Parts: sequence; structure tokens; C-alpha cells
Amino acid sequence: MKRVENLNAPSLSGWLIAIGAGIIAFAVAKVVGEFDYTPAAFFGVVVTVAAGLVLGMPWGAADRIPKPEAASHDAPPHGQPMAEAVAAPAVMTSAAPATLVAEPASKPAAAEAAAAVAAPPAKPKAAPKPKAATDIAPAPVGGTKPKALKSARKGVADDLKVIEGIGPALEKVLNENGIFHIDQIAQWGAAEVEWMDGNLKGFKGRVTRDKWVAQAKLIGEVGIEEFLRRAKTNDY
Repeated sequence: MKRVENLNAPSLSGWLIAIGAGIIAFAVAKVVGEFDYTPAAFFGVVVTVAAGLVLGMPWGAADRIPKPEAASHDAPPHGQPMAEAVAAPAVMTSAAPATLVAEPASKPAAAEAAAAVAAPPAKPKAAPKPKAATDIAPAPVGGTKPKALKSARKGVADDLKVIEGIGPALEKVLNENGIFHIDQIAQWGAAEVEWMDGNLKGFKGRVTRDKWVAQAKLIGEVGIEEFLRRAKTNDY
């Protein structure tokens, strides 16, 4: 039989250390602190009790309780025959391969799930952009383009601004289209007027609205001075 140690008994060595600490505390208070005997003794007692409670009392008794020895795995439980105890591991061993065989069956499903997570979502196709207004073909303009000149006759162009409704900007557009003289405008027919009305950029319809052809014919018939007089009353 092993001798059982009384774990609840105070530690003698701990209290001896505590008494030593109390004596040192008394000496320090008396010599260094210059206290009287009574306060120095009280200080030494307090230090002795505090150190004794920490070092001398059995606070760690629970840690010193001997642990029971582990039961031998080889011995069968009480009341169980040795044959059953030996057969039990064999049953457990035979059941293990069934789990190992069934495990690979779940791998394809896991691989498919991992591939589905890794694959980026398909981007939706962008809707086709509508064609810009510039891509739309312009409506065909009817009529016939008037006969144009490469340059003014003898290098001198008429003052087309004499015709009411033609300003500097329109005169420049007419020159760009090969119209430099008043008699060219007087020769326009309905087809030429229709073409010019539809092709004067920024001034569509001005030929008909301002009666360019009638004014040009009158200038050719009566001259510029008479035309200017009649133009005051729109008599053309």
C-alpha cells in the first residue's frame, strides 16, 4: 500500500519563508523607514501573514492529486468474455473498407461543384447600337442640277447680291456650285429650281420663296437701275 499524503496540510517550508520575509520587512521599516517598533512590527506581521497565505497554504493541492492509472486496453471489460472482446476489433476493421469504397463516388459531384464556382459567369451580349443619324441615307432630291461654270467669265463674277434674298453667304454657296452670273439664274427652269432648293445647305427653299428666277430675268430685260426701282415695291 502506498502512503497517501495529506494534501490539505499547510506547507511548513512556505511558512518559514513567510516568517523570514516578515523579519526582513520589520528590519527595512525600522532601519530604512525609521518607523517605531510598533508600526515596524505591525508591518512585519502583515508581510508574514500575506506571504504565508500565498506560500504556506495548500492552494495547489488539486494539482498534486494522483491520477488513476489508465486501464489496460488489452483487458476486457468486467463481465465480458475474452472472445467477444477480441471479436469486436475485427468487426470494426471489416466495416472500414466499406466507407473507403463509398468515398470516391462523391468526388465527381464535388469536382463539378468546384468547376461551377471557378467558371466566370457568362457576360450578356451587348445590344446592337442604333445607327447614328449620319448613317441614314439622305432622301433623294429631285430636279436637275443647273449648268455650272468652272470660273466666272473673263474672271469677273456678277454681284449676285443684287437679287433680293441673296446675301454674302448665299453668294458664296452659289459660287461653290458654279453659279457666278445673273443670266445663269435667269435660265433656270422648274427642274433646276427644284434641285437648287433641295441642295442649298442651310438655305433650302430660298430660290422659290424669294423668286430668284423672276428677278434675274427682270434684270436682264430692264437693267439693274430699273430693277432696283421696281424692287422697292416688289414689282417683279
